[in-house]
Amino acid sequence: MNPKIALNPNLVVAALGKEPKDFTREDIIRYVTENGIKMFNFMYPAEDGRIKTLNFMINNLNYLENILSEGERVDGSSVFPSFVEPGNSDLYLLPRYRTAFVDPFAQIPTLSMLCSFFDKDGEPFGCSPYQTLLRAEEVFNRSTGMTFEAMGELEYYVIMDDEPCFPATDQRGYHESEPFAKLNTFRTECMEYIAQTGGQIKYGHSEVGNFTLDGKIYEQNEVEFLPNPVETAADQLVLAKWVIRNLAYRYGYDVSFAPKITVGKAGSGMHIHMRLMRDGQNVTLGPDGRLSDEARRAIAGMMKMAPSITAFGNKNPTSYFRLVPHQEAPTNVCWGDCNRSVLVRVPLGWSTGKDMCASANPGQHALKLDTKSRQTFEMRSPDCSADIYQLMASLCVAARYGLEMPKEEALRIAQETYVDLDIHKPENAGRLATLDSLPVCCSESADCLAAVREVYESEDVFQPKMIDGIIKALKTFHDKDLHERAKADKNLMRSLVERYFYCG
Repeated sequence: MNPKIALNPNLVVAALGKEPKDFTREDIIRYVTENGIKMFNFMYPAEDGRIKTLNFMINNLNYLENILSEGERVDGSSVFPSFVEPGNSDLYLLPRYRTAFVDPFAQIPTLSMLCSFFDKDGEPFGCSPYQTLLRAEEVFNRSTGMTFEAMGELEYYVIMDDEPCFPATDQRGYHESEPFAKLNTFRTECMEYIAQTGGQIKYGHSEVGNFTLDGKIYEQNEVEFLPNPVETAADQLVLAKWVIRNLAYRYGYDVSFAPKITVGKAGSGMHIHMRLMRDGQNVTLGPDGRLSDEARRAIAGMMKMAPSITAFGNKNPTSYFRLVPHQEAPTNVCWGDCNRSVLVRVPLGWSTGKDMCASANPGQHALKLDTKSRQTFEMRSPDCSADIYQLMASLCVAARYGLEMPKEEALRIAQETYVDLDIHKPENAGRLATLDSLPVCCSESADCLAAVREVYESEDVFQPKMIDGIIKALKTFHDKDLHERAKADKNLMRSLVERYFYCG
């Protein structure tokens, strides 16, 4: 049996016996007819980051064939108000067969798929975030000869009524077990449903953040995914948020992916891990087991573009209350190994050359270890206010920018921005002063994007109309002095949290 589909929890994959990328229209029709599917859902994230759904009743085989082949019309000005004018707003919506899954929440047997947008001429809609990501990926591959893979870490708070038994230790929830962590069972059920939608999960755990407020427990959790082609990685994050919210609603819990809930407590990020692939092999590490020149050059591109990346990855004012010192969130443009005070972290890899499994398990026969395939580098600034497709596209552009620089320049930038210490400790203030800072508000982030927009627009990756819309949206927050105002008015922070509680 194909090891890529053996034990796969997606019911469609299990029934068809093939990888999702190989699904055809005929496969979908066969699954519908053989499994009593009565409804069909077209799903897509809109500009507000939330999943939207269009329901179809399967009236007959001809109708099913039509919607799978021709899709349906939607009002683009309602979906992407910053990019589509009402006077010319019709778009086509077509399903992507590889994303098919059985809806785990539907009472009626329902098959769902994520969709792509096309314009009136039948061409992929240029301002679609998904299409933008596809262009970024294609240009990256054409320019570098490599493919760009990614995986996300999805952090979120679950809120429930306070319980007096086994109270958690404030801000010490990392990997906590029940009964001190109250929502591990909920998280594992979320993981099961995410896997059924096609999400390839690496692991899940309780996170640092936990506190009580107004008689409620706020418990932070995380689900992390496995590396995938970048567009698949984005799809999985979008659907995971949808699953977690739906299951929370079923249980009477509340969930927030907001970057900040309250001052002094851990915020929720959406860290993105990346790796560079050539001919199916991870080239993030070089032959010597150290970070490759290609990876260093890609990181150099991210160092140059980091302030503008916040325009895609940090899209509301509360994002910038998370990007503060001593909260395991970055504030400055730098990178390092195993360092959680930096913007881009190179996590601990499996390059020791030692068989740790045999050491932990005496009697285990020696293993032939693949020490390079799991190495990644991680961008730590984004949060769930991001449009996930735009964010992934911006990271792809930034990596390409570094790889297209003269090699000596890129390696110099990488060397100058590397740090191997906690930059927020008082004794390291001198080193901190040499590093550029990330934007401190949406308005500043918009200015950073405007200054380098030609990099994102090159090769027609990001459409100018999309960049205009992002800049305009960020500027409408008028938040240049928001931190100072929030310090003077505690009620302001609470009103901000309430306004953006359900962001993304």
